[in-house]
Amino acid sequence: MNTKTILEYQWPYLASFLAPIETLEKSAKEFGALRRKRSVDSVYTLLRLIFAWAFCGLSLRQTTAWAEAADIATLSNVALLKRLRSASDWLEYLLALKLAERAPPPAGCEGRLRLVDATMISKPGSKGADWRLHLSLDLASSTIDHVELTDYRGGETLNRFSLRSGDVVIADRGYAHLSGLVPIATGPGDFLVRIPWSSVPFEHHDGKPMDLFSFLRGLPEGEAGEIHVRIRSNAKKNLPSVPVRLIAVRKSEAAAANTRIKLTKAASKKRRTPDPRSLEAAAYTFIITSVSSESLSAKQVLDLYRFRWQIEIAFKRLKSLLDLDELPAKDASLTRTFIFTKLLAALLLDDFTQAYVSFSPWGFNLR
Repeated sequence: MNTKTILEYQWPYLASFLAPIETLEKSAKEFGALRRKRSVDSVYTLLRLIFAWAFCGLSLRQTTAWAEAADIATLSNVALLKRLRSASDWLEYLLALKLAERAPPPAGCEGRLRLVDATMISKPGSKGADWRLHLSLDLASSTIDHVELTDYRGGETLNRFSLRSGDVVIADRGYAHLSGLVPIATGPGDFLVRIPWSSVPFEHHDGKPMDLFSFLRGLPEGEAGEIHVRIRSNAKKNLPSVPVRLIAVRKSEAAAANTRIKLTKAASKKRRTPDPRSLEAAAYTFIITSVSSESLSAKQVLDLYRFRWQIEIAFKRLKSLLDLDELPAKDASLTRTFIFTKLLAALLLDDFTQAYVSFSPWGFNLR
């Protein structure tokens, strides 16, 4: 269904998945999105205008023309621009409310398997990355349960995600930082993270350093290997040592060769010689986890990590279907309004799609 069609003909039903009207009105005033109702008579009208601009991809001129033709609102391009700029904090709040509906179950229930990752978004005309969007995806339901938007300096870290008892966060090598791993290992949740060979210092439980490559060279062909070790403590960062499982598997010759080619090309661009240890480590995939072996076997850990590609698919869907990466403006407030609206729309469309029943003559479930 065309996004503009949804906005024109399904708006009341789509809006019903938002917070109650009292919450919308109160929060709009508190965040300064709708202090005066001149030319915009309600929060629903304001949201409809915002969605037309950000979700449907209309320009300011097209949005105001459409609003007047549809007898929704009459306002100038400048007036709409001011409304859009002042709505970013409010939209972030509404997005947080919507995400809260997807919160994990109460204590005593099983936790979630959460896939986490980040993607870069650029301003119009920019040759670099300007914004970083951090997401968490609930693997069981394939729904987004955490969103955070930062500028390009906001790094990937597991500290951004709050975990409850039983939650397991699954992440790629960009999250293999002690500052994020250790607090999770000592907290209520668990992690399952792929690591580079040099990022995490290991030691045996007697305190002796662990020889990673000695362990890797002893791996059997076609089977997962496992060793119980500790992440070495870091006094400067006030991080204690924590027990983890290091799980590794030898790659196929083709996969290992492909990784070595990438490493060699990357080093060549920097006019460097690749580290021999990196070339050797390219023959293996290794993951560390704080999940006990009673809960997950080494093979199950590796099988579970393979699902991480689903969050990459989620980013591709947001960018290809909702044009998340096609920012219409360089202005920071407008950018935040645009991105938060796109994400809010994605959550609303999830609810809309799940509730839509094709065999009903009216096309949806009654609420």
